[in-house]
Amino acid sequence: MRLSHLLTAGLLVSAWGAQAAPAVSEPPPPPEAKAEAPAPAGEIVLANHRAVYDLSLAEGGGTRSVESARGRIVIDFRGDACRGYTMLTRQVTELSSGESGPRLSDMRSTTFEGGKGREFRFKTTTLINNQPAAPVDGTASEQGDGVTVKLKGAKSFAVEGPVLFPSEHMRHLIAAARGGQATLSAKVFDGSDDGKKIYDTFAVIGHAGAGPAADAARDKPLRTGPLSGMPHWPVRLSYYTPGAGERTPIYTLGFDLYENGVSGALKLDYGEFAILGDMTTLDIDDQAGRAAAKEGEKGCTP
Repeated sequence: MRLSHLLTAGLLVSAWGAQAAPAVSEPPPPPEAKAEAPAPAGEIVLANHRAVYDLSLAEGGGTRSVESARGRIVIDFRGDACRGYTMLTRQVTELSSGESGPRLSDMRSTTFEGGKGREFRFKTTTLINNQPAAPVDGTASEQGDGVTVKLKGAKSFAVEGPVLFPSEHMRHLIAAARGGQATLSAKVFDGSDDGKKIYDTFAVIGHAGAGPAADAARDKPLRTGPLSGMPHWPVRLSYYTPGAGERTPIYTLGFDLYENGVSGALKLDYGEFAILGDMTTLDIDDQAGRAAAKEGEKGCTP
């Protein structure tokens, strides 16, 4: 089981945010839904950072088709709204069940997203039980009112309507949260799985908090570091297969969204089981952040 969508909320606890998101039908975005127009995203500076999350199986809920889970995600996020964003990811996950035994996944991903969210490059290699899976390598670009995706070794395809790439989606979420919006609908492409999937997403955004999360046992770098007093919002983000009518989410990601794009209190709910992500390390590049803010103030220059 790949958990790469933990990254898009970036890619990442209040009492509300710590609860498992129920795997039941909820109002998905309508087929023609566009991302709402939140406050301008120009003032939003996504932090250059390296974060490490330890993964574990959430207790209770579901049918427990997975009996144990462990793993780690390392994310290195760099860039700014002028030069674009690069994210390097290493994710190792082991899931075990009585029926199928252990399943070890080792995923490495590199992505680049243009600062204006009009282009996206992605490459992913994965080992499953030490056996290589087919790599995913491609590009996506904004073309008129839609997005065209080109994959190595596969046929290109196009999707109509506004589609957001991960960093731009994060900026929209932060802008919506700052503006007091309770929900945000958007089509999102992040190159995950086989690189052929566009998702309808529906985010429910809670009220802002300004202090450390309530769960003292989790996300210690967010409780004692420079982000301990930063505004953040509990978000429940559901991913759907595109289509009309009511649909059950493929999965739902719960997290605390900080206004610099860092995520804590991760919980990925598949219905049958859920996985927690506990941040153990966070390194913020403040110098890069100040440079990005200054560049944004004077406008992007060639």
